[in-house]
Amino acid sequence: MDSALQRYLDDLVAASRDVLGADLVGAYAAGSVGLGAYQAGRSDVDVALVSTGPLTDTVKRTLVARLRHEALPCPARGLELVAYRRDVAASATPEPGFEVELNTGSGMPFRCTLDPADRPVGDGRFWYGLDRSILHQSGLPLLGLPAADAFADLAPADLRRLLVDALSWWLALPTPPDDRPAPGTEDAVLGACRSLVRHRDGVWLAKVAAGQRLLDADEPAEVIGRAIAARHGGPPPTGAQARAFQQRVRDEIAAA
Repeated sequence: MDSALQRYLDDLVAASRDVLGADLVGAYAAGSVGLGAYQAGRSDVDVALVSTGPLTDTVKRTLVARLRHEALPCPARGLELVAYRRDVAASATPEPGFEVELNTGSGMPFRCTLDPADRPVGDGRFWYGLDRSILHQSGLPLLGLPAADAFADLAPADLRRLLVDALSWWLALPTPPDDRPAPGTEDAVLGACRSLVRHRDGVWLAKVAAGQRLLDADEPAEVIGRAIAARHGGPPPTGAQARAFQQRVRDEIAAA
């Protein structure tokens, strides 16, 4: 692991323990770190905390104050942190179910949400169940039990529904209608690749690895190949290419 990232995660766990004390029973690196695809300068740092029980608003706000970028500088684009109660993490619920959510960093807008009911519906409520499914498979323990013991996976029907919800959310975002390369479409295409691999093969992969697996399985090469190449400075897919691919992936998952 990148040494600056390792120091940051160590400091984050220590600061979280200062606030939560014995109530902190788990801390896990998720996302690109857990999947072994972290890229310094590009990736976010995703972390899940697990507490023994519910957190008071005072504790939530104190945790946010200790972990936000201004107090604990994040070496990546930003930190996306979510804290869960132990029973929620182990419940396989498809609902958000978090105690506190924090997005903070030099390259991302600050967000602090203390109750799932305050999360705007338009921002998507599918993220959390999918993230916990990834944690179940590939969470990197920083403190506590193995991630597979701390986080339950989703039931197959719930997984399919959240994957379809995620793809629908991406498809609802505005994209240029013409044939010019559209910045951001590479993430949309590779995110759809990851969803399709999870649906077909039952495994979560990093986005580029998922795209490569589909290329190896003779999926349409142009849009996936352009999305992968865009990660290395090439032109991204067009908006029309990305939408057509996402729609096809959504239709396949929904049909199941």
